[in-house]
Amino acid sequence: MDEHFPRKGWVLPTRRGNIDMSRRTGLMGILNVTLDSFSDGGRYLDSVKAVDHGVKLAHEGADIIDIGGESTRPGARPISVQEEMERVLPVVRGLRRAVPIPLSIDTYKAQVAQAALDEGADVVNDISALRFDPEMISLVAREKVPVVLMHMQGTPQTMQERPHYRDVLEEVKGFLLGRIHFALEAGVDPEQIIVDPGIGFGKELNHNLTLLRGLSTLTSLGQPILVGPSRKTFIGKLLKAGPEDRLEGSLAASVAAVLAGANMIRIHDVRESRRAIKIADALRFGTAEGEEGKGV
Repeated sequence: MDEHFPRKGWVLPTRRGNIDMSRRTGLMGILNVTLDSFSDGGRYLDSVKAVDHGVKLAHEGADIIDIGGESTRPGARPISVQEEMERVLPVVRGLRRAVPIPLSIDTYKAQVAQAALDEGADVVNDISALRFDPEMISLVAREKVPVVLMHMQGTPQTMQERPHYRDVLEEVKGFLLGRIHFALEAGVDPEQIIVDPGIGFGKELNHNLTLLRGLSTLTSLGQPILVGPSRKTFIGKLLKAGPEDRLEGSLAASVAAVLAGANMIRIHDVRESRRAIKIADALRFGTAEGEEGKGV
């Protein structure tokens, strides 16, 4: 662990209580309230359906529900602040009444994040790592909420236009280290910073595989690591499968990430992931509490 970022344990404090990741991997359930997300765009655009799905994710074992109103798939068009708020705020409001677990707002816009926090969201998941909106850093510091800092080469519109790295692991690590420093200097609590290598965001197949294979390199940053491999294109390329037929690949990538040091996985299929990751956690941390001596 980097001596500049000491940690007392992998516990994430939120307004809804602590998420303890010291002996169990956290799960962030994905809830896209979008027209054009690569996997489930349009499915939960209706706020009632979205809230129902969020409740289902919570019941299946999600520790956080991540609500996003703007697609960030390669080439996706940006939408206005107003349109994004019209999509996400009714869902945040409805889920806040329906489930006790923390809610995350997946946005790089400070106005959207502020409105979602006011309605009961607890975490900000910013794919730009606080770069796209200069107001976002002061918002996160002022509200004292956890923030996810993700690596991305380029923007969603340009990120898959021949991404290039000399050393993808070292470059992603260096970028995240710089963003951690930026957040700390602005007054963000180190206990509330999460880093994400950005699987599929400005990376080709081999970049993604290298990051997953070498994920333990990022543990020296001294912050919890979130990984989001769910249904990503690199899995589709390996399996020659569309987004709806990538469950096994998503589970395999998630388990690999956990065994390499991930502390939280962002996933569409929560029930199946919780079961698979329970095995990975037993391998990583030792036999689950209360299971000793029960035979095979």
